[in-house]
Amino acid sequence: MSEQFPVIPSERIARARKLILEHGWTSIAYQILNPGFELWFSRQGDGVVGYVTSYDYRLAAGTPICPRQRLPEITDEFEADAHQAGLKACFFGVEEGFESARASKSPNASLLLGAQPVWEPRRWTAIMNGKSSLRAQLSRARNKNVRIAPLTTLTESVSAALEDCLREWLGTRGLPPMHFLVEPDVLTRLYDRKVFAAERAGEIIGFLVASPIPGRNGWLIELIVRRKHAPNGTTELLLDTAIQTLAAQGAALVTLGLSPLSRRSHMTAPPQPFWVQGFLNWVRAHSHRFYNFDGLDAFKAKFLPERWEPLYLISSENTLSLKLFYAIAGAFSGTSPFRFLGQAICRAASQEVRWLLSRSPRRHAAPSKRPKSRG
Repeated sequence: MSEQFPVIPSERIARARKLILEHGWTSIAYQILNPGFELWFSRQGDGVVGYVTSYDYRLAAGTPICPRQRLPEITDEFEADAHQAGLKACFFGVEEGFESARASKSPNASLLLGAQPVWEPRRWTAIMNGKSSLRAQLSRARNKNVRIAPLTTLTESVSAALEDCLREWLGTRGLPPMHFLVEPDVLTRLYDRKVFAAERAGEIIGFLVASPIPGRNGWLIELIVRRKHAPNGTTELLLDTAIQTLAAQGAALVTLGLSPLSRRSHMTAPPQPFWVQGFLNWVRAHSHRFYNFDGLDAFKAKFLPERWEPLYLISSENTLSLKLFYAIAGAFSGTSPFRFLGQAICRAASQEVRWLLSRSPRRHAAPSKRPKSRG
């Protein structure tokens, strides 16, 4: 653990962290240390699963973290334990090969969630130098005197500045803060993570958090935050500095994480009932006001990833069900999906009112000067 960041708060998190550093090879492995996750350990103590309980499901973040040769047995052990508790098991965000590694031969429902872009950090500079639009964004930020630096200590004032920056950024999102694998509350559990801050005129105007992928000598860019008044190019400069630093430290891989519903992996999706594909198409087409799937996908694609790796959902059920989608929505929202939707609609309406007020002409304009009467 990096000494400059907070100490491990509990023995269970310390056990999970040790297993992650020894066996964590999926991009989301380190995220199970975030707030909100329950930790399940195998009987032999050589495996851990981070999960949330949502309605009738245990939703696991990725695959069990354990020695590769023990993956089938520990997966079945976790599923059996969930079943004994009256719950179904679901693995969210797993990478290729997990289904064939399971010991159980019972059929399981699966779904292609999207894809994650991957780069070799040592090739990053050539990518940035080879695309004029990216070079222009970096120049814009530098010309506005934006400076990026890794944070080696978190003083009280720096922590407060990061938290303030995060609150402002969350306030600009179309949805209320979400959880599960998009948990924004990572600053209190940095541990082995790396933090890069964007500073201008003595003010922190953005930051980036990278989480380790120990089994692949890689890093997940878990969080990128910027203030509303941060100059154009701040996000690109944060990414550029962070990935160049990771390359210099010998990292072999970096990813920006899952692009939900992305079709860029060119993998054939598992066959689905017609209603599942119709539902996903509807979400992609009509959710832009709250979550811009295509915009997020395009942002990641503009950095010209070397490849896109497909990510899947695998459920212990025989077929996908509406109850499963409802449980997933509950895991990400941290509350009832209907309540969350209501909060999102109220939030959107409030943002529209603020936007209209900011655009409306001043109601109390200065009175025009009238010529004085001569009579």
